[in-house]
Amino acid sequence: MLKAKDIMTSPVTTLTPGQEIMDAARILLERHINGAPVLDEDGMIVGVLTRDDLITQQKEIPLPSYFVVLDALIPIKSLGQVEREAEKIAATTVEHAMTADPVIVSPDTPLGEIAELMVDKKVHTIPVQDETGELVGVIGKEDVLKTMVPGQKAKS
Repeated sequence: MLKAKDIMTSPVTTLTPGQEIMDAARILLERHINGAPVLDEDGMIVGVLTRDDLITQQKEIPLPSYFVVLDALIPIKSLGQVEREAEKIAATTVEHAMTADPVIVSPDTPLGEIAELMVDKKVHTIPVQDETGELVGVIGKEDVLKTMVPGQKAKS
């Protein structure tokens, strides 16, 4: 059974929280990657920045929709959700646009579990961290798809 260590990409392109959004977007485009882990100054994973996070910046600030029940206005979206979307839209640094507290797997995580996380959590860039807390790889959608196509070999 394939595991994270068999399909992950290494070495990993990483970003920093203070990095400018335009610089991060350029890196993702130039390297043809969907996303990259964000590391703090101690090398710890603090988030993941993906193309989806960057595309969010092109959205208009959402206004919450309301519905009326017994003459009371009930918001459909919570104020916290609106604030987070507005922060992402207005972000100038990676820290404000990234997804914090990302899904992380170990090198021994089975491929089936990785696929399940991608589908259930709707994440497509998953950092691989060893038992010491060091980032050792990253898994993207393409890494998983390569396991399904004859002639595409998983990395050893």
